[in-house]
Amino acid sequence: MPLFDLTKSKKQVRGIRRRTLKMILEAGRSSMPNEFGAILRAEGDVIDQLWLIPGTESGESAALFRLHMLPVDFSIVGTVHSHPSGGCWPSGADVELFRRFGYVHLIVCEPFGPDNWACYDGNGEERPLEVVG
Repeated sequence: MPLFDLTKSKKQVRGIRRRTLKMILEAGRSSMPNEFGAILRAEGDVIDQLWLIPGTESGESAALFRLHMLPVDFSIVGTVHSHPSGGCWPSGADVELFRRFGYVHLIVCEPFGPDNWACYDGNGEERPLEVVG
């Protein structure tokens, strides 16, 4: 059972702000060799904010979210985390998180350049996400 069943929302996310993506990539780079993890928040149909959850644990092989620490906020659309070892494809644990929480998920990976990221839906399927202004 999903923690927040955002998949039933009619809200469609089409993009992410360039500055938000840049911040995510820098956070992934700065967290090396550990994973970085945060929550994605959208204004309208564009992701424009990151929320850091109190108590999130970052290690070399995982970022553990304390989702119970989140406020109820319907502008929350999903998660972002880094893969410091490279490869922007989701692990089995990632897909399990995607299925339980939100409907837009980003993975950023080394070397954390402008093309080193991918976006997935709540089922772990790659989906398009436009970088905007």
